[in-house]
Amino acid sequence: MTVPRQPSSPDLPGPPGPGDRERRPPEDRRHMIRRRWLTATIIVLLIGVPAVYLLISANQSRNSGRDKEKKYSATGLTAGWPSKVQRRLYDVPIPPYSEEVAYYETNNWRTSRLYVQFLTSNKGLDKFLKETGTGQGVSALKPDDFTISKRDQKVVGWEFTGPGPWYGVTHQQKNPTPTQDIVVNRSNPRHPMVYVVSTTTP
Repeated sequence: MTVPRQPSSPDLPGPPGPGDRERRPPEDRRHMIRRRWLTATIIVLLIGVPAVYLLISANQSRNSGRDKEKKYSATGLTAGWPSKVQRRLYDVPIPPYSEEVAYYETNNWRTSRLYVQFLTSNKGLDKFLKETGTGQGVSALKPDDFTISKRDQKVVGWEFTGPGPWYGVTHQQKNPTPTQDIVVNRSNPRHPMVYVVSTTTP
């Protein structure tokens, strides 16, 4: 027994046939040029804008590094972190994520000194003071106590004359264990600037 087929409804759209392609008007030259131009513009924006941004960022970072080197070279300081050996030898545990780090080392037959500066957080300062051996953290700091001598300030061009408040502390130890003279500028309440002179005598 054969089931009769239902005729397709003329209202329902069917799959496109070869005749539909023939009825579509061909793309004129102006429309084709506009489409290609739009596609090229989108590609250039997707590729070119990020590339230009990365180039500008790299140049700014490079220029910033050069400015810091120029600024610190005039005072004898070297922009960057002292080596791990230097930090361990002079007992200067710079907190992680510190910025504006610079240092300078002097050596002679009698005394060796490491001059270090860095910008840190309040938590970083507290950790630094505890790890240097003061044992009290920020509570060890004394107001307006400029423990770094004028001679040592002059060596690296430090001038403790800007807006404060200023604090200081000396962690005195027996030779050859290093002694640290520490001065802190807290003009930025959230990010103190720390200056350290660590001296060791064999």
